[in-house]
Amino acid sequence: MKTIKLIIPVVVIVFCMVVMLCVSAGISGVRIRNERLERNATMQALLPGSENFVEVVYQDAVIRAVWQGETGHVIETVVDAYVGPMTLLVGVDADGRVTGVTIRDLIETRGLGREAARNTDFLAQFLGTTGNAEVGVNVDALTGATVTSRAVARGVNAAAGYVSGTDVSSGATEWGG
Repeated sequence: MKTIKLIIPVVVIVFCMVVMLCVSAGISGVRIRNERLERNATMQALLPGSENFVEVVYQDAVIRAVWQGETGHVIETVVDAYVGPMTLLVGVDADGRVTGVTIRDLIETRGLGREAARNTDFLAQFLGTTGNAEVGVNVDALTGATVTSRAVARGVNAAAGYVSGTDVSSGATEWGG
């Protein structure tokens, strides 16, 4: 009788764990699918005219991922900004012109560097560039966030350089940007 009293709670706990594991696996699949749909919608906005994207195997010091669409590429770059790493998604058409920029992740000073992700006028300066974006020359820095502005320029230039085939390795990780 004591054995049955001990076995029942163990069976109930094991059953609950199996149910939770199954639910977790189902939710995980939905989460992955939703992330993929969100990324695809973002890439379509960054690269007008492209509907489908195929991941290309490529990686270097700045470029973390590349997706090829019908009209060009969307490139994920990670550059060192003022406080820490910054992740950008950059759309570049087949001619090497930047068609869209979004900052996916950054850890910067509130009110200064963080504005790079929200300031559409700042990001719009990179549209149409071909790997030649330079703060102080053809891009105005965000007030109080020059280092962050230069980091964005490095990420955008690396993406455009990937498509155009220019060598950006020498300036991709320098502060000069």
